[in-house]
Amino acid sequence: MAPKRTVTLRSTDPEAGDVVAAAGLTERFDAIRAELEVPGEFPADVIAEAERVAASPLSRPEQDLSDLPFLTIDPPGSMDLDQAMLLERDGDGYRVRYAIAHLESFVEPGGAIDAEARRRGQTIYAPDERTPLHPPVLSEGAASLLPDETRPAYVWDIRLDARGAHTSAEVHPALVRSVDRLEYTAVQADIDAGTDDERLVLLKEIGELRIALEQERGGASLPMPDQQVEEVEGGFRLHLRPLVPAEDWNAQISLLTGMVAAEMMLDAGVGILRTMPDPEEQSITQLRRVATALGVEWAERTDHGTFLRSLDGTDPKHLALIHESTILFRGAGYTAFDGQPPEVVEQAAIAAPYAHVTAPLRRLVDRFGLALCAAVSAGGEVPAWVREALPQLPELMETSDRRAGGVERATTDAVEAATLADRVGQEFAAVVIDVPEGGDDRGGLEVHLLDPPVLAQALGEAQLGAEVTVRLTGVDPAEGRVDFEIV
Repeated sequence: MAPKRTVTLRSTDPEAGDVVAAAGLTERFDAIRAELEVPGEFPADVIAEAERVAASPLSRPEQDLSDLPFLTIDPPGSMDLDQAMLLERDGDGYRVRYAIAHLESFVEPGGAIDAEARRRGQTIYAPDERTPLHPPVLSEGAASLLPDETRPAYVWDIRLDARGAHTSAEVHPALVRSVDRLEYTAVQADIDAGTDDERLVLLKEIGELRIALEQERGGASLPMPDQQVEEVEGGFRLHLRPLVPAEDWNAQISLLTGMVAAEMMLDAGVGILRTMPDPEEQSITQLRRVATALGVEWAERTDHGTFLRSLDGTDPKHLALIHESTILFRGAGYTAFDGQPPEVVEQAAIAAPYAHVTAPLRRLVDRFGLALCAAVSAGGEVPAWVREALPQLPELMETSDRRAGGVERATTDAVEAATLADRVGQEFAAVVIDVPEGGDDRGGLEVHLLDPPVLAQALGEAQLGAEVTVRLTGVDPAEGRVDFEIV
Protein backbone atom coordinates (compact mmCIF):
# COMPACT_ATOMS: atom_id res chain seq x y z
CA MET A 1 0.00 0.00 0.00
CA ALA A 2 1.17 3.55 -0.58
CA PRO A 3 -0.23 6.17 1.76
CA LYS A 4 0.07 9.81 0.66
CA ARG A 5 3.03 10.46 2.91
CA THR A 6 4.93 7.26 2.13
CA VAL A 7 7.29 7.89 -0.74
CA THR A 8 10.67 7.00 -2.15
CA LEU A 9 12.86 8.66 -4.74
CA ARG A 10 16.48 8.65 -5.76
CA SER A 11 19.09 8.33 -3.06
CA THR A 12 18.70 11.20 -0.64
CA ASP A 13 20.90 11.97 2.35
CA PRO A 14 18.57 11.46 5.36
CA GLU A 15 20.48 14.19 7.21
CA ALA A 16 20.00 16.71 4.42
CA GLY A 17 17.13 19.17 4.17
CA ASP A 18 16.27 22.76 4.92
CA VAL A 19 15.49 23.56 8.55
CA VAL A 20 12.42 25.75 8.95
CA ALA A 21 12.33 27.99 12.01
CA ALA A 22 9.83 26.92 14.66
CA ALA A 23 8.43 30.45 14.93
CA GLY A 24 5.00 30.48 13.34
CA LEU A 25 4.87 26.74 12.74
CA THR A 26 4.16 25.76 16.33
CA GLU A 27 1.26 28.22 16.35
CA ARG A 28 -0.01 26.64 13.13
CA PHE A 29 0.29 23.17 14.67
CA ASP A 30 -1.72 24.36 17.67
CA ALA A 31 -4.40 25.72 15.32
CA ILE A 32 -4.54 22.40 13.44
CA ARG A 33 -5.01 20.51 16.70
CA ALA A 34 -7.79 22.89 17.70
CA GLU A 35 -9.49 22.63 14.28
CA LEU A 36 -9.45 18.83 14.44
CA GLU A 37 -10.48 18.73 18.10
CA VAL A 38 -7.40 16.92 19.32
CA PRO A 39 -7.71 16.49 23.11
CA GLY A 40 -5.46 18.65 25.25
CA GLU A 41 -4.25 18.02 28.78
CA PHE A 42 -5.63 15.06 30.68
CA PRO A 43 -8.40 15.94 33.16
CA ALA A 44 -7.41 16.06 36.82
CA ASP A 45 -9.36 12.91 37.73
CA VAL A 46 -7.57 10.95 34.97
CA ILE A 47 -4.16 12.11 36.18
CA ALA A 48 -5.05 11.27 39.78
CA GLU A 49 -6.23 7.78 38.85
CA ALA A 50 -3.15 7.18 36.71
CA GLU A 51 -0.79 8.20 39.49
CA ARG A 52 -2.64 5.95 41.93
CA VAL A 53 -2.55 2.82 39.76
CA ALA A 54 1.05 3.49 38.68
CA ALA A 55 2.04 3.36 42.34
CA SER A 56 -0.32 0.48 43.19
CA PRO A 57 -1.43 -1.57 40.14
CA LEU A 58 -4.90 -3.10 40.06
CA SER A 59 -3.48 -6.60 39.49
CA ARG A 60 -0.21 -8.48 39.10
CA PRO A 61 0.21 -11.57 36.90
CA GLU A 62 1.05 -14.71 38.83
CA GLN A 63 3.46 -16.19 36.29
CA ASP A 64 6.98 -14.76 36.46
CA LEU A 65 9.05 -14.82 33.24
CA SER A 66 11.35 -11.97 34.29
CA ASP A 67 14.41 -14.23 34.04
CA LEU A 68 14.01 -14.49 30.25
CA PRO A 69 16.11 -12.13 28.05
CA PHE A 70 13.37 -10.21 26.24
CA LEU A 71 14.42 -7.25 24.09
CA THR A 72 12.66 -4.27 22.51
CA ILE A 73 13.27 -2.76 19.07
CA ASP A 74 11.90 0.75 18.55
CA PRO A 75 12.71 4.11 16.93
CA PRO A 76 15.25 6.28 18.81
CA GLY A 77 13.85 8.08 21.84
CA SER A 78 10.68 6.00 22.16
CA MET A 79 9.38 5.68 25.71
CA ASP A 80 5.96 4.10 25.14
CA LEU A 81 7.26 0.58 24.54
CA ASP A 82 4.37 -1.79 23.82
CA GLN A 83 6.30 -4.89 22.72
CA ALA A 84 9.25 -7.02 23.73
CA MET A 85 10.30 -10.26 22.03
CA LEU A 86 12.25 -13.42 22.63
CA LEU A 87 12.99 -15.63 19.62
CA GLU A 88 14.36 -19.16 19.99
CA ARG A 89 14.87 -22.32 17.97
CA ASP A 90 12.40 -25.12 18.66
CA GLY A 91 13.53 -28.36 17.03
CA ASP A 92 13.52 -27.65 13.31
CA GLY A 93 11.10 -24.77 13.90
CA TYR A 94 10.91 -21.71 16.11
CA ARG A 95 9.38 -20.38 19.31
CA VAL A 96 8.25 -16.77 19.35
CA ARG A 97 7.42 -15.17 22.68
CA TYR A 98 6.02 -11.70 22.24
CA ALA A 99 5.27 -9.64 25.33
CA ILE A 100 2.69 -6.86 25.03
CA ALA A 101 1.99 -4.21 27.68
CA HIS A 102 -0.70 -5.40 30.13
CA LEU A 103 -3.04 -2.45 30.64
CA GLU A 104 -5.50 -4.52 32.65
CA SER A 105 -3.07 -3.98 35.51
CA PHE A 106 -3.65 -0.23 35.30
CA VAL A 107 -6.96 0.59 33.59
CA GLU A 108 -10.19 -0.01 35.51
CA PRO A 109 -13.10 -0.71 33.12
CA GLY A 110 -15.51 2.19 33.46
CA GLY A 111 -12.94 4.31 35.30
CA ALA A 112 -11.63 7.75 34.42
CA ILE A 113 -8.64 6.47 32.39
CA ASP A 114 -10.90 4.12 30.43
CA ALA A 115 -13.40 6.87 29.61
CA GLU A 116 -10.67 9.29 28.50
CA ALA A 117 -8.97 6.63 26.36
CA ARG A 118 -12.25 5.97 24.57
CA ARG A 119 -12.55 9.71 23.89
CA ARG A 120 -9.02 9.85 22.45
CA GLY A 121 -8.88 6.55 20.55
CA GLN A 122 -5.15 6.63 19.85
CA THR A 123 -1.96 8.60 20.28
CA ILE A 124 -1.88 11.54 17.86
CA TYR A 125 1.52 12.47 16.43
CA ALA A 126 2.50 15.96 15.26
CA PRO A 127 5.99 17.31 14.47
CA ASP A 128 6.28 19.25 17.73
CA GLU A 129 4.54 16.94 20.18
CA ARG A 130 2.42 13.85 20.57
CA THR A 131 -0.95 13.68 22.27
CA PRO A 132 -0.88 10.36 24.13
CA LEU A 133 -3.72 7.91 24.54
CA HIS A 134 -2.86 7.37 28.20
CA PRO A 135 -1.18 9.62 30.78
CA PRO A 136 2.62 9.42 30.41
CA VAL A 137 3.00 8.17 33.99
CA LEU A 138 1.55 4.95 32.54
CA SER A 139 2.39 4.93 28.83
CA GLU A 140 5.99 6.07 29.33
CA GLY A 141 6.38 4.74 32.85
CA ALA A 142 4.65 2.04 34.86
CA ALA A 143 3.03 0.22 31.89
CA SER A 144 5.86 0.62 29.37
CA LEU A 145 8.21 -2.32 28.76
CA LEU A 146 11.27 -0.22 29.54
CA PRO A 147 14.64 -1.96 29.94
CA ASP A 148 15.66 -3.40 33.31
CA GLU A 149 12.15 -2.98 34.73
CA THR A 150 9.85 -5.85 35.69
CA ARG A 151 6.52 -5.21 34.02
CA PRO A 152 3.17 -6.99 33.64
CA ALA A 153 2.57 -8.19 30.08
CA TYR A 154 0.45 -10.44 27.91
CA VAL A 155 2.93 -13.00 26.63
CA TRP A 156 2.11 -14.61 23.30
CA ASP A 157 3.77 -18.03 22.99
CA ILE A 158 3.70 -19.01 19.32
CA ARG A 159 5.30 -22.11 17.79
CA LEU A 160 6.35 -22.08 14.13
CA ASP A 161 7.39 -24.91 11.85
CA ALA A 162 10.50 -24.91 9.68
CA ARG A 163 8.73 -22.80 7.04
CA GLY A 164 7.72 -20.16 9.60
CA ALA A 165 4.01 -21.14 9.63
CA HIS A 166 2.44 -21.11 13.08
CA THR A 167 1.42 -24.48 14.48
CA SER A 168 0.13 -23.48 17.93
CA ALA A 169 -0.35 -20.37 20.01
CA GLU A 170 -1.47 -19.24 23.43
CA VAL A 171 -1.42 -15.98 25.35
CA HIS A 172 -1.35 -15.41 29.09
CA PRO A 173 -0.40 -12.67 31.58
CA ALA A 174 3.10 -12.81 33.05
CA LEU A 175 5.79 -10.60 34.49
CA VAL A 176 8.62 -9.85 32.05
CA ARG A 177 11.84 -7.89 32.06
CA SER A 178 13.45 -6.47 28.93
CA VAL A 179 17.24 -6.66 29.08
CA ASP A 180 18.04 -4.79 25.87
CA ARG A 181 16.56 -1.67 24.31
CA LEU A 182 17.57 -1.67 20.65
CA GLU A 183 16.97 0.62 17.67
CA TYR A 184 16.28 -0.45 14.10
CA THR A 185 19.40 0.98 12.51
CA ALA A 186 21.68 -0.52 15.17
CA VAL A 187 20.00 -3.91 14.83
CA GLN A 188 20.45 -3.76 11.06
CA ALA A 189 24.10 -2.80 11.42
CA ASP A 190 24.74 -5.69 13.82
CA ILE A 191 23.03 -8.19 11.52
CA ASP A 192 24.90 -6.89 8.47
CA ALA A 193 28.16 -7.21 10.42
CA GLY A 194 27.46 -10.88 11.15
CA THR A 195 26.38 -10.70 14.80
CA ASP A 196 26.40 -13.93 16.81
CA ASP A 197 23.45 -12.73 18.93
CA GLU A 198 21.02 -15.56 18.23
CA ARG A 199 18.03 -13.35 19.00
CA LEU A 200 18.93 -11.02 16.12
CA VAL A 201 19.97 -13.83 13.80
CA LEU A 202 16.52 -15.34 14.36
CA LEU A 203 14.79 -11.99 13.78
CA LYS A 204 16.13 -12.01 10.23
CA GLU A 205 15.58 -15.74 9.73
CA ILE A 206 11.97 -15.75 10.94
CA GLY A 207 11.23 -12.39 9.34
CA GLU A 208 12.31 -13.60 5.91
CA LEU A 209 10.32 -16.81 6.27
CA ARG A 210 7.21 -14.84 7.20
CA ILE A 211 7.72 -12.49 4.24
CA ALA A 212 7.92 -15.54 1.95
CA LEU A 213 4.66 -16.87 3.40
CA GLU A 214 3.04 -13.47 2.93
CA GLN A 215 4.02 -13.59 -0.72
CA GLU A 216 2.57 -17.10 -1.05
CA ARG A 217 -0.73 -15.89 0.44
CA GLY A 218 -0.88 -13.04 -2.05
CA GLY A 219 -0.23 -10.28 0.47
CA ALA A 220 0.60 -6.87 -0.93
CA SER A 221 3.07 -5.43 1.54
CA LEU A 222 4.98 -2.50 0.09
CA PRO A 223 7.46 -1.09 2.66
CA MET A 224 8.77 2.27 1.50
CA PRO A 225 10.79 5.12 3.05
CA ASP A 226 8.67 7.67 4.89
CA GLN A 227 8.35 11.34 4.16
CA GLN A 228 8.74 12.74 7.66
CA VAL A 229 8.74 16.04 9.46
CA GLU A 230 11.48 15.95 12.04
CA GLU A 231 11.96 18.35 14.94
CA VAL A 232 15.58 19.52 15.06
CA GLU A 233 17.39 22.22 16.95
CA GLY A 234 15.94 25.54 15.85
CA GLY A 235 12.92 24.21 13.99
CA PHE A 236 11.66 21.45 11.68
CA ARG A 237 12.73 19.83 8.42
CA LEU A 238 11.32 17.52 5.79
CA HIS A 239 13.33 14.44 4.95
CA LEU A 240 13.04 10.91 3.65
CA ARG A 241 13.75 8.21 6.22
CA PRO A 242 14.85 5.06 4.44
CA LEU A 243 13.40 1.86 5.89
CA VAL A 244 15.86 -0.88 6.81
CA PRO A 245 15.05 -4.60 6.43
CA ALA A 246 15.07 -5.03 10.24
CA GLU A 247 11.90 -2.93 10.40
CA ASP A 248 10.13 -5.30 8.03
CA TRP A 249 11.35 -8.36 9.97
CA ASN A 250 10.17 -6.79 13.21
CA ALA A 251 6.81 -5.91 11.64
CA GLN A 252 6.38 -9.55 10.61
CA ILE A 253 6.43 -10.60 14.29
CA SER A 254 3.65 -8.13 14.99
CA LEU A 255 1.68 -9.26 11.92
CA LEU A 256 2.08 -12.90 12.99
CA THR A 257 0.63 -12.06 16.40
CA GLY A 258 -2.28 -10.15 14.91
CA MET A 259 -3.07 -13.05 12.59
CA VAL A 260 -2.99 -15.53 15.47
CA ALA A 261 -5.27 -13.22 17.49
CA ALA A 262 -7.77 -13.01 14.63
CA GLU A 263 -7.81 -16.81 14.34
CA MET A 264 -8.54 -17.08 18.08
CA MET A 265 -11.39 -14.59 17.77
CA LEU A 266 -12.94 -16.35 14.80
CA ASP A 267 -12.70 -19.74 16.52
CA ALA A 268 -14.37 -18.24 19.60
CA GLY A 269 -17.07 -16.50 17.56
CA VAL A 270 -16.40 -13.11 19.14
CA GLY A 271 -13.90 -10.32 18.53
CA ILE A 272 -12.95 -7.28 16.50
CA LEU A 273 -10.97 -7.59 13.28
CA ARG A 274 -9.10 -5.11 11.13
CA THR A 275 -10.67 -5.83 7.76
CA MET A 276 -10.30 -4.73 4.17
CA PRO A 277 -12.10 -6.29 1.20
CA ASP A 278 -10.25 -7.73 -1.76
CA PRO A 279 -9.64 -5.17 -4.49
CA GLU A 280 -12.32 -5.09 -7.15
CA GLU A 281 -11.36 -6.74 -10.41
CA GLN A 282 -11.97 -3.50 -12.29
CA SER A 283 -9.41 -1.75 -10.05
CA ILE A 284 -6.78 -4.39 -10.85
CA THR A 285 -7.65 -4.07 -14.54
CA GLN A 286 -7.31 -0.30 -14.28
CA LEU A 287 -3.89 -0.59 -12.65
CA ARG A 288 -2.80 -3.03 -15.35
CA ARG A 289 -3.80 -0.46 -17.97
CA VAL A 290 -1.72 2.18 -16.20
CA ALA A 291 1.27 -0.19 -16.09
CA THR A 292 0.90 -0.88 -19.82
CA ALA A 293 0.66 2.85 -20.59
CA LEU A 294 3.83 3.46 -18.60
CA GLY A 295 5.67 0.60 -20.28
CA VAL A 296 6.07 -1.37 -17.04
CA GLU A 297 5.81 -5.12 -17.60
CA TRP A 298 3.19 -6.96 -15.54
CA ALA A 299 3.08 -10.64 -16.48
CA GLU A 300 -0.43 -11.98 -17.09
CA ARG A 301 -0.31 -14.65 -14.36
CA THR A 302 1.43 -12.46 -11.75
CA ASP A 303 -0.87 -11.37 -8.94
CA HIS A 304 -0.97 -7.73 -7.86
CA GLY A 305 0.88 -8.34 -4.58
CA THR A 306 3.87 -9.91 -6.31
CA PHE A 307 3.83 -7.18 -8.95
CA LEU A 308 3.78 -4.35 -6.40
CA ARG A 309 6.70 -5.86 -4.46
CA SER A 310 8.70 -5.89 -7.68
CA LEU A 311 8.44 -2.12 -8.21
CA ASP A 312 11.48 0.08 -7.75
CA GLY A 313 10.62 3.39 -6.12
CA THR A 314 13.71 5.05 -7.57
CA ASP A 315 12.20 4.67 -11.05
CA PRO A 316 9.76 7.54 -11.76
CA LYS A 317 7.34 5.31 -13.67
CA HIS A 318 7.31 2.79 -10.83
CA LEU A 319 6.78 5.61 -8.34
CA ALA A 320 3.69 6.68 -10.26
CA LEU A 321 2.40 3.09 -10.19
CA ILE A 322 2.99 2.88 -6.44
CA HIS A 323 0.84 5.96 -6.02
CA GLU A 324 -1.83 4.61 -8.36
CA SER A 325 -1.93 1.32 -6.43
CA THR A 326 -3.93 2.98 -3.65
CA ILE A 327 -7.05 2.15 -5.69
CA LEU A 328 -6.53 -1.48 -4.65
CA PHE A 329 -6.60 -0.76 -0.94
CA ARG A 330 -9.90 0.82 -0.05
CA GLY A 331 -12.55 0.05 2.50
CA ALA A 332 -10.33 -0.71 5.50
CA GLY A 333 -12.21 -0.70 8.78
CA TYR A 334 -12.83 -2.35 12.13
CA THR A 335 -15.38 -5.15 12.20
CA ALA A 336 -16.80 -6.32 15.53
CA PHE A 337 -18.76 -9.54 15.81
CA ASP A 338 -20.34 -11.67 18.50
CA GLY A 339 -21.84 -14.89 17.24
CA GLN A 340 -22.05 -14.95 13.46
CA PRO A 341 -18.68 -14.20 11.77
CA PRO A 342 -18.68 -11.08 9.57
CA GLU A 343 -18.99 -11.36 5.80
CA VAL A 344 -15.46 -9.97 5.30
CA VAL A 345 -12.91 -11.47 7.69
CA GLU A 346 -9.62 -10.79 5.90
CA GLN A 347 -7.37 -7.78 5.66
CA ALA A 348 -6.68 -7.91 1.94
CA ALA A 349 -3.19 -6.38 2.07
CA ILE A 350 -2.15 -9.10 4.54
CA ALA A 351 -4.25 -11.74 2.75
CA ALA A 352 -5.41 -13.20 6.05
CA PRO A 353 -7.69 -12.38 8.98
CA TYR A 354 -5.97 -9.87 11.26
CA ALA A 355 -6.61 -8.09 14.56
CA HIS A 356 -4.86 -5.22 16.31
CA VAL A 357 -3.38 -6.52 19.58
CA THR A 358 0.24 -5.30 19.71
CA ALA A 359 0.06 -1.57 20.56
CA PRO A 360 -2.27 -1.07 23.56
CA LEU A 361 -0.32 1.92 24.90
CA ARG A 362 -1.00 3.83 21.68
CA ARG A 363 -4.24 2.38 20.26
CA LEU A 364 -7.49 1.82 22.14
CA VAL A 365 -8.79 -1.31 20.41
CA ASP A 366 -5.74 -3.42 21.29
CA ARG A 367 -6.53 -3.46 25.02
CA PHE A 368 -9.87 -5.12 24.36
CA GLY A 369 -8.49 -7.60 21.83
CA LEU A 370 -5.74 -8.68 24.22
CA ALA A 371 -8.09 -9.28 27.14
CA LEU A 372 -10.43 -11.21 24.85
CA CYS A 373 -7.68 -13.46 23.47
CA ALA A 374 -6.21 -14.14 26.92
CA ALA A 375 -9.63 -15.27 28.14
CA VAL A 376 -10.18 -17.47 25.08
CA SER A 377 -6.69 -18.95 25.34
CA ALA A 378 -7.31 -19.87 29.00
CA GLY A 379 -10.65 -21.46 28.15
CA GLY A 380 -12.55 -18.85 30.14
CA GLU A 381 -15.38 -16.44 29.47
CA VAL A 382 -14.75 -13.23 27.57
CA PRO A 383 -14.91 -10.41 30.15
CA ALA A 384 -18.24 -8.58 30.16
CA TRP A 385 -16.52 -5.18 29.83
CA VAL A 386 -14.89 -6.37 26.60
CA ARG A 387 -18.07 -7.79 25.13
CA GLU A 388 -20.06 -4.67 25.99
CA ALA A 389 -17.49 -2.42 24.28
CA LEU A 390 -17.19 -4.35 21.01
CA PRO A 391 -20.09 -2.65 19.17
CA GLN A 392 -18.71 0.81 20.05
CA LEU A 393 -15.08 0.25 19.12
CA PRO A 394 -15.31 0.50 15.31
CA GLU A 395 -16.76 4.01 15.42
CA LEU A 396 -14.34 5.13 18.16
CA MET A 397 -11.36 3.87 16.16
CA GLU A 398 -12.53 5.23 12.82
CA THR A 399 -13.11 8.66 14.37
CA SER A 400 -9.63 8.71 15.87
CA ASP A 401 -8.09 7.41 12.61
CA ARG A 402 -9.64 10.34 10.73
CA ARG A 403 -8.34 12.77 13.32
CA ALA A 404 -4.82 11.29 13.29
CA GLY A 405 -4.70 11.30 9.49
CA GLY A 406 -5.94 14.88 9.36
CA VAL A 407 -3.26 16.05 11.78
CA GLU A 408 -0.54 14.26 9.83
CA ARG A 409 -1.63 15.71 6.48
CA ALA A 410 -2.20 19.25 7.73
CA THR A 411 1.03 19.54 9.73
CA THR A 412 3.10 18.14 6.87
CA ASP A 413 1.42 20.56 4.45
CA ALA A 414 2.30 23.38 6.84
CA VAL A 415 5.98 22.40 6.94
CA GLU A 416 6.08 22.00 3.14
CA ALA A 417 4.67 25.51 2.73
CA ALA A 418 7.11 26.96 5.27
CA THR A 419 10.03 25.18 3.61
CA LEU A 420 9.17 26.76 0.26
CA ALA A 421 7.90 30.15 1.48
CA ASP A 422 10.94 32.14 0.26
CA ARG A 423 11.46 30.18 -2.97
CA VAL A 424 8.61 31.46 -5.15
CA GLY A 425 9.79 31.62 -8.76
CA GLN A 426 12.35 28.84 -8.37
CA GLU A 427 12.27 25.66 -10.42
CA PHE A 428 12.42 22.09 -9.12
CA ALA A 429 12.81 18.59 -10.56
CA ALA A 430 9.69 16.48 -10.01
CA VAL A 431 7.86 13.31 -11.04
CA VAL A 432 4.20 13.24 -12.09
CA ILE A 433 2.54 10.70 -9.81
CA ASP A 434 -1.13 11.31 -10.62
CA VAL A 435 -3.11 12.72 -13.51
CA PRO A 436 -6.67 13.20 -12.18
CA GLU A 437 -9.44 12.32 -14.60
CA GLY A 438 -10.93 15.59 -15.73
CA GLY A 439 -8.62 17.51 -13.41
CA ASP A 440 -9.51 18.52 -9.86
CA ASP A 441 -10.72 21.67 -8.14
CA ARG A 442 -7.29 23.20 -8.65
CA GLY A 443 -6.97 21.89 -12.19
CA GLY A 444 -3.58 20.31 -11.62
CA LEU A 445 -1.49 17.20 -11.78
CA GLU A 446 -0.04 15.69 -8.63
CA VAL A 447 3.74 15.86 -8.57
CA HIS A 448 6.48 14.77 -6.24
CA LEU A 449 9.46 17.07 -5.90
CA LEU A 450 12.82 15.34 -5.64
CA ASP A 451 14.34 17.90 -3.27
CA PRO A 452 12.81 18.96 -0.95
CA PRO A 453 10.52 15.89 -0.74
CA VAL A 454 7.18 17.65 -1.29
CA LEU A 455 3.87 16.37 -2.67
CA ALA A 456 1.89 19.09 -4.46
CA GLN A 457 -0.39 20.10 -7.31
CA ALA A 458 0.98 21.58 -10.52
CA LEU A 459 -0.87 23.25 -13.39
CA GLY A 460 -0.04 22.05 -16.87
CA GLU A 461 0.03 18.89 -18.91
CA ALA A 462 2.32 15.90 -18.62
CA GLN A 463 2.09 12.13 -18.71
CA LEU A 464 1.90 9.95 -15.62
CA GLY A 465 5.40 8.96 -14.52
CA ALA A 466 7.05 11.77 -16.48
CA GLU A 467 10.10 13.54 -15.07
CA VAL A 468 9.33 17.23 -15.27
CA THR A 469 10.50 20.64 -14.12
CA VAL A 470 8.01 22.68 -12.11
CA ARG A 471 8.08 26.34 -11.07
CA LEU A 472 6.79 27.43 -7.66
CA THR A 473 4.16 30.09 -8.32
CA GLY A 474 2.70 30.67 -4.89
CA VAL A 475 2.73 29.71 -1.21
CA ASP A 476 0.01 30.15 1.40
CA PRO A 477 1.58 29.22 4.77
CA ALA A 478 -1.69 29.75 6.66
CA GLU A 479 -3.46 27.15 4.50
CA GLY A 480 -0.41 24.91 4.05
CA ARG A 481 -0.76 25.31 0.29
CA VAL A 482 1.91 25.43 -2.42
CA ASP A 483 1.22 25.98 -6.11
CA PHE A 484 3.37 24.93 -9.05
CA GLU A 485 3.20 24.95 -12.80
CA ILE A 486 4.87 22.68 -15.32
CA VAL A 487 7.67 24.52 -17.09
